[in-house]
Amino acid sequence: MFLEQGIKPENQFWKYLLGSVFIIGASFIGQIPFSIAVLYKSFSSNEAFPTDNASVMRMFEPNVTLFLVMISFAFAFAGIYFVVKYLHHQTILSITTSRKKIDWKRVSFSFILWSLFSILSFAAVYFGSPEKFVWNFNLIPFLILVVLGAVLIPIQTSTEEYVFRGYLMQGFANLARNRWFPLLMTSVIFGSMHVFNPEVEKMGYIIMVYYIGTGLFLGILALMDEGIELSLGFHAANNLIGALLVTSDWSVFQTHSIFKDMSEPSAGFDVILPVVVVYPVLLFIFAKKYGWNNWKEKLTGKIDTANH
Repeated sequence: MFLEQGIKPENQFWKYLLGSVFIIGASFIGQIPFSIAVLYKSFSSNEAFPTDNASVMRMFEPNVTLFLVMISFAFAFAGIYFVVKYLHHQTILSITTSRKKIDWKRVSFSFILWSLFSILSFAAVYFGSPEKFVWNFNLIPFLILVVLGAVLIPIQTSTEEYVFRGYLMQGFANLARNRWFPLLMTSVIFGSMHVFNPEVEKMGYIIMVYYIGTGLFLGILALMDEGIELSLGFHAANNLIGALLVTSDWSVFQTHSIFKDMSEPSAGFDVILPVVVVYPVLLFIFAKKYGWNNWKEKLTGKIDTANH
């Protein structure tokens, strides 16, 4: 079983704390190229050094910014590999799935399902209020975005999934020896990691319901399906389709997307809707397709450590 694969006598919780520090350190190393680029441009152009994250993100052409930002996730993923192999003496497969190999059909199904839903839901919003959007399409920059996004965004989203739904999920399972604690802790930490996003400043802390709720949804996928394949597909689709479809001046990333949202952001029912309606519908679809049952035990039960 997925969580049980990380239950070992030698996997004390301090190793997960140490491993997390190492992964964060690797991510910081990956941010050095971006920092050097910012310093170089500030000094070479005699521009004022940016004092906030939003200014930093606007210093470069959007595709360049995307590339520089995503480098840190590649380093973080390398950090995950190193920590899992040499600190915990596990394989990457063991924090990916309980199956004998990664089920790429699950990744693809989840990716396609959420991509279709994202496109259709955006179309509904667009045709309902077309005045809120402007045509932002520019062929060459968009094609570059497609190539960069297809390569780099899955690295970013996969890194987050391996950290939260893989590595830390097993880490908290080692600590608590149950299923509900890892689920809640990884969801809260995942949501909290987004607290400095500009969307939070614009919409208020109510949007944290969406971020934490999304973490909870992804955690439920991992526990019910005994692996993170569905989470990997969903997360990649969510970020990639979002980057290609629509951008705005107040979002964490500005991209050469097809449309630009010109409306003033506000946190309303649309923030709560995915958590209370859309995600349960998706869980129902996945449950029917993959024959999930015994929900209470898989989400809240104790972990059998008799053989570990």
